[in-house]
Amino acid sequence: MSTRIEVHNEVRLPQSKGYHLCFQDVTYHFDWGDEPGFRFIWRDPNDNLLPSRGQARIPDKVTLERLLKKAKSKGWYK
Repeated sequence: MSTRIEVHNEVRLPQSKGYHLCFQDVTYHFDWGDEPGFRFIWRDPNDNLLPSRGQARIPDKVTLERLLKKAKSKGWYK
């Protein structure tokens, strides 16, 4: 089974050493169909995605709220 992920929107916050924690509005394209969703993922200092780091740990509620606020200000939802 293969999955392709299409990113529609992204907001990010700088963390440490040039890494960014990103919140993305995505569509998961599975072999059996498509599903909309959201994900958190890291980007390295060269702006590469880091899916190898597994699920992104959200360090605290303030960071989560800041990412959601940025997404809302970009019009992802009301």
